[in-house]
Amino acid sequence: MIATACWFSLLLSLAAADDLRCLDENANPAAHELYYSELQRQAYEALDRRDAAYAELETPEQIAAYQQRMREFFIRQLGGFPDRTPLNAQVLGKLPGDGYRVEKVIYESQPNHHVTATLFLPEGDGPFPGVVVASGHSRTAKTAEYNQRFGIALAKNGIAGLCYDPIGQGERSQILSDDGQPKSSSTTREHTLMGVGSILVGTNTARYRIWDGIRSIDYLCSRDDIDAERIGFTGCSGGGTLTSYVMALDDRVRCAAPACYLTTFRRLIETIGPQDAEQNIFGQVGYGMDQTDYALMRAPRPTLISATTGDFFDIQGSWNNFRQAKRIYTRLGFAERVDLVEADGGHGVKPQNLIAIVRWMRRWLLENNDAVELPDITAHAEKELLCTPRGQVLRLPDERSVFDLNRQRETQLAKQRAAFWKKASRDEALAAVREKVGVRPLDKIGKLTMEKAGRVERDGYHIDKVVLTTPEGLPIPALTYHPADPRQDAYLYLHDGGKAADGGKDGPIEKLVSQGYVVVAVDLRGFGETASPRRDATFGEFKYYFLSYLNGQSMVGLRTEDALACGRWVANYQTQTPRNVHLVGVGSAGVVALHAAALEPKRFDEVTLRDTIPSFTKILEHDEPTGFLETAVHGALEVYDLPDLLKTLGDDRVKIDDAK
Repeated sequence: MIATACWFSLLLSLAAADDLRCLDENANPAAHELYYSELQRQAYEALDRRDAAYAELETPEQIAAYQQRMREFFIRQLGGFPDRTPLNAQVLGKLPGDGYRVEKVIYESQPNHHVTATLFLPEGDGPFPGVVVASGHSRTAKTAEYNQRFGIALAKNGIAGLCYDPIGQGERSQILSDDGQPKSSSTTREHTLMGVGSILVGTNTARYRIWDGIRSIDYLCSRDDIDAERIGFTGCSGGGTLTSYVMALDDRVRCAAPACYLTTFRRLIETIGPQDAEQNIFGQVGYGMDQTDYALMRAPRPTLISATTGDFFDIQGSWNNFRQAKRIYTRLGFAERVDLVEADGGHGVKPQNLIAIVRWMRRWLLENNDAVELPDITAHAEKELLCTPRGQVLRLPDERSVFDLNRQRETQLAKQRAAFWKKASRDEALAAVREKVGVRPLDKIGKLTMEKAGRVERDGYHIDKVVLTTPEGLPIPALTYHPADPRQDAYLYLHDGGKAADGGKDGPIEKLVSQGYVVVAVDLRGFGETASPRRDATFGEFKYYFLSYLNGQSMVGLRTEDALACGRWVANYQTQTPRNVHLVGVGSAGVVALHAAALEPKRFDEVTLRDTIPSFTKILEHDEPTGFLETAVHGALEVYDLPDLLKTLGDDRVKIDDAK
């Protein structure tokens, strides 16, 4: 797969020799903005439908049915949860504090998948209320000062605070360098790398993180000095995300306070856009599950939304979220059990937020509504709070990472797939693939229109620059290579480096042209001229990917529909008799080509794949799967793998050239 910098440099070098651009580079909006706007439009329509459904919630019975439906959907989209297994909890050390004490603990959320945590306990014997503190996206996680402030402030006010390391953070990095240290300083990068394989096996990074949170509650409830009937949950930023998830799904969370996260999806999409893997649940916007529903799912249990005026999680959306929750809580007769606190400043828990959160926990877990003063807090040194001998759980014997757990899940799915493909007819199997990847039949895909954008003359042939346009008004830039004496057959050429990537002197496209073939090279969405300036070398068009993911679509599916529409156009371009079309897919575009050929086998005469991943399961072998996010189809491995598609075409119709 060609890295972003490489293909962009290649495109520039080719453009220096021949102007192969088809679109006006000064166009406003640009092509990538048009594609993203179309996804936004679809999301807003879905959110409008969701708001209409919310407006119908009037009686307790209607609200209860809505809560159940949303919870069932949420858990289904996560891929369900693992079995509860022994925690095998250990207290590894104890430290004194000023008005509190500290225990360093470790437990298993799944067998040989350890959670490291710090438990801040009040003075005395208990039993105490217990609050789980989920960390935001800080590399040091439980030992970060703001997380310690949560735990210490709670403990000094009579409540135990359990700060744990999420996967990809603190002592739980899932990707280590040779020296045994976290390979990347970016925790969101780790979360999304874990997300690639998780998506393929029909789950999500969020599943692992939510389960860690639920098992952290289990740990608190297992202790004699914690009152299992008085459990709370809080956290900031990414910890606010996890608080929102867990409080919606676990009824033991009597009191919750998500901080610096809750807004609405409409405002998120209008402002900063989708975030890392765990913050996007497949199809939730398309289904109609907004961020507002995290509080609604737990109504009327006490919930405090902690926000800041200048947060990048939009404050207007936070207030809209709160207003919706307030109306439902009021209809249930418990208006006082939901509130919002807004402090000045940017992202993060300000002193006023922390005071409000601690007071909220005291009100509902200790039945004490006295004013709270923030005590002087001195954080412990990071090394004092480490739980593992060498600072990382992956350095423990037989430890299993998320990548290992995904591979284990795939082992079971492989048996499921084999049984399915053995039993199902070819048409039944491909229908299941079509549904999974989200590709309409070709006769349901609108036809393209064409506008010429210029011509480039070359020795022995010429290139027409054209812009194909979908019925939705989305441009597909294309280069049509015309030999002097063309054959009837033609090629559709897809390359993840863009339409010009293989179009240089003596390059692969010119060799086909020299044999007399018309070749049409196109920029699928997110490639070439339709790529956005923020295209990422590791995750590609990750904003575009995750917005389509929220809508319940796959980028592979969207690109496959574009490829099919282009194939139909090529078959009828400048000919009275439809021509045979050969399909070439290079890099990640090869995954698109294979889907197009398998799902519409009459459309293409043969398909050539070059430098294309041979299977989705191959991606799971990587503990650092860079460059594969855009090819990840949610739950694909529940139904099929790429070799299954190859078999439907037959060896005589597929050529694999230097496949990875």
